[in-house]
Amino acid sequence: MRVARGVSQFLCIAWPLLTCCTLSAQSEKGRVRNIVLVHGAWADGSGWKGVCDILAKDGYKVSIVQEPETSFKEDVAATKRILALQDGPCILVAHSYGGLVYVAAHMPDAGENEADDGKRFPSDLSKSTAIKKTVDGFTYLDPAQFHQYFAADLSTEQAAFMAQSQVLNAADNFKAVITTAAWRSKPSWMLVATKDRAINPDLERWYAERAKSHKVEVSGASHAVYVSRPKEVAALIEEAASHAR
Repeated sequence: MRVARGVSQFLCIAWPLLTCCTLSAQSEKGRVRNIVLVHGAWADGSGWKGVCDILAKDGYKVSIVQEPETSFKEDVAATKRILALQDGPCILVAHSYGGLVYVAAHMPDAGENEADDGKRFPSDLSKSTAIKKTVDGFTYLDPAQFHQYFAADLSTEQAAFMAQSQVLNAADNFKAVITTAAWRSKPSWMLVATKDRAINPDLERWYAERAKSHKVEVSGASHAVYVSRPKEVAALIEEAASHAR
């Protein structure tokens, strides 16, 4: 992920595909019932509340990973820890990061990292001054620009709270290279947020086409689509749970 200052530092908001993730075969009794949700950079698991509430009402068991964002290795370990607690087949869903249901997310292949992939279709965020860096190598979004680039379809008050509570993300995370891409051997789903300013929607579409993913587009949605459009996001997750093999 990004380590140098300059254009490459601002190419993307999220982290690469979690190589530890798996999508188990659907049981004979029907759809997969366990859903594991992963948040992206500069956010935490609380943003999934709306989606979680819908899934729980519809009978799914939902677990939310609170990865520390301190290193790619530690984020993978945190996710594996939650996956190990599941009592059966599960689907890994991630905003910005990777899973097998991608919500406004990066989808690198083996040997790739998201910073380099972002150069294919640079985002508005990558061209801005919104990403800041601490002296010890952690990135954060300028609170004054958070609403504009991360959550434009949320209220001013909600975006301000997310900016104030954002989790600082290790800059090195954006350069982590993927060794195995799960979408190469398993079905995948992609939700494209058409007004995403953190990851270019055209890059999300390109990822989906390359992976032959089941794709839906949410018109007018920002990068924070998992917060602003929980019904659409939950519907895609439930589609994946019903059709995963």
